[in-house]
Amino acid sequence: MGDQFMPAIREVREADLPALFLYLDDHLQDNGRDSTPLFQPMARADSRFPLDKRGAFAIDLGAAVGAPGWRRAWMALAPDGTIAGHVDLRARPERAASHRCLLGMGVHRDWRRRGLGEHLMAAALDWARAQETIDWVDLEVLSQNAPARRLYERCGFVFAGELPDLYRIDGEQHGYVYMTRKL
Repeated sequence: MGDQFMPAIREVREADLPALFLYLDDHLQDNGRDSTPLFQPMARADSRFPLDKRGAFAIDLGAAVGAPGWRRAWMALAPDGTIAGHVDLRARPERAASHRCLLGMGVHRDWRRRGLGEHLMAAALDWARAQETIDWVDLEVLSQNAPARRLYERCGFVFAGELPDLYRIDGEQHGYVYMTRKL
């Protein structure tokens, strides 16, 4: 990326959801394919954004921070208007953990290894720091996804534990690593 252009990041709005869901379907096509590690705990052949999660995603974006199921999401827009990456923060499912949130993210294949992941992460962490009720950001990553783990470590996340052989995907055993960051 010789021009050092970094896509603009903005919060996802309800009107963005059809384009976001198309992007997520395309993004998930890379899950465990070619030289990309498995990054979602789903079979390669089933790697699509589930239809049943689309409606919940819209509802969750409208929920107040601190309410059960809340979610906030951001997307990076390439110069041509396509989505180059995304990041989201969402409520943990445990009511007693409302001072924590879960992070998820992804970068389109054409924008990987250009610093966009760190840029997206910074946007989400800056937002989380501004929330009075959020003290920790947690994430979960497949153990073998070394590129993602290195990114998270560069962004200040620390190893919090691992469940070996949590998933059996396409005949392979996959562990899950838990990482966290105090704000």
